[in-house]
Amino acid sequence: MRGLYWEDWAIGAEFESPARTVTETDIVMFAGLSGDYNPLHINEEHCKNTQFGTRIAHGPLVYAIAAGLIFQLHLYDDTLIAFLGFDSLKFTAPVKAGDTIHAKLKVLEKRETSRADRGVMKRQLQVFNQRGEMVQDAVQAFLLKRKPA
Repeated sequence: MRGLYWEDWAIGAEFESPARTVTETDIVMFAGLSGDYNPLHINEEHCKNTQFGTRIAHGPLVYAIAAGLIFQLHLYDDTLIAFLGFDSLKFTAPVKAGDTIHAKLKVLEKRETSRADRGVMKRQLQVFNQRGEMVQDAVQAFLLKRKPA
């Protein structure tokens, strides 16, 4: 399957990913991979005395899982040139082991570039837990292939 070319992305179009449960193993493995051993992520006893009451997932871990869920939609297969970055990224609520998250995206804007074979698309990415609470909110820019002449 081929993904969507720049021309195929309609401003206002919305897409929703499948869902996935964040596990304790995910959190522990991400701490080891990233080196982020903040007690909020790895120390249950410490966390019992915090506003969360238990360990929480790293914000970048939640984003990484959401990105993977979005890529399962095959929207970018062979049409994505580059992820250009974030205009904003907000962590709006904690994600705990056992929470099930999914992502929604909405196309915000598109612009041509100086090269006729590519264009920029900005999208809003929102991540929600199983209760419908938004846990992350981002605006991102992508460089996409244009349809061949």
